[in-house]
Amino acid sequence: MDFYGSFICSFCGEDNDIFIEPEAGEVQRLTEDCSICCRPNVLHIRIVNQKIIIESEFEG
Repeated sequence: MDFYGSFICSFCGEDNDIFIEPEAGEVQRLTEDCSICCRPNVLHIRIVNQKIIIESEFEG
């Protein structure tokens, strides 16, 4: 399984790709800057039945 996912920037709305570290667990929280506008997004990541679910919120 590829551990790549994507999230929509909560500030500018652009799609961003991200590599997910599976060894960090099935529930993860991290901050990732948008590759377009460079604004920080808090990502809530869940791995359920080998499916990656990412929710993002603007940190600011």
